[in-house]
Amino acid sequence: MDSFLHFEGVCGQMNRSRKKRIVLFAILFLAALIGSSHVAEVSIGRLIEGLPDLFNYIRQTLPPVHVGTLRVDLADWYWGLGKWLSLLVDTILIGFLGTLLGVTGGLLLCFPASRNLMRLYPVYFICRRLLEIARAVPELVYALIFVFAFGLGPVPGVLAIAIHSAGALGKLFSEVNENVDFSSVEGVRAAGGNWFQVIRYAVFPQVLPNFASYALLRFEINVRSAAIIGFVGAGGIGQELFFVIRQFIYTDISAIVLLIILTVSLIDMSCEKLRHRLIGKEALI
Repeated sequence: MDSFLHFEGVCGQMNRSRKKRIVLFAILFLAALIGSSHVAEVSIGRLIEGLPDLFNYIRQTLPPVHVGTLRVDLADWYWGLGKWLSLLVDTILIGFLGTLLGVTGGLLLCFPASRNLMRLYPVYFICRRLLEIARAVPELVYALIFVFAFGLGPVPGVLAIAIHSAGALGKLFSEVNENVDFSSVEGVRAAGGNWFQVIRYAVFPQVLPNFASYALLRFEINVRSAAIIGFVGAGGIGQELFFVIRQFIYTDISAIVLLIILTVSLIDMSCEKLRHRLIGKEALI
């Protein structure tokens, strides 16, 4: 009986402690929500007032299209399709090359940045800080810096995406490394393998599918980023989009935006299928 009462008392104390934590979290969440709304000057009234202007702007970018003259109307709308497709290919290539360089940089830093693989703390600390610096600055800021250094064109865009991708992927890769089955690592070490052989034969075969999945996901993100950094002169379709926005060529704005949406959607679907094949169907159940 005494043990039962003791158990009830402990359960009651744990429940009261849990309720206190929930109440504290709710208070902190509400305080953060109110504070961020005040700093960001969020106003529901202004949002409602601005909605008609938003829809009006979208309506202005869409040209009149009629069923009877559909082919002619579409031809007028997409008068620059050849040039825009060429710029879209440039954007995809910027995203691809930036991803490739970013994956390379992430691979070089992720293994020494994994605490369970790197026993030398100074090396671990330096690699971690390098990855943080690389991903802390947005691609747009990197692109502005490289445009100033190298001039207009795709090179600043590739470098900006590569540096940010290396930081982001290096972080993800290192977290995958820290969750590997360590029995194989100990086996290679017991056989006399050095650090590089441990990575090659014990770690890399385990993490390769996840690495490839993250790399494909990053490629999807980088294609979108490549379109945005074109606004600062880093090449691709974004540069053309920024030009027509500044010139108030409304129909060209909608045509280019729809092309970007279609392209990104196709890349997303293709990469999703590849990721599912890499990680296996059983991982999705």
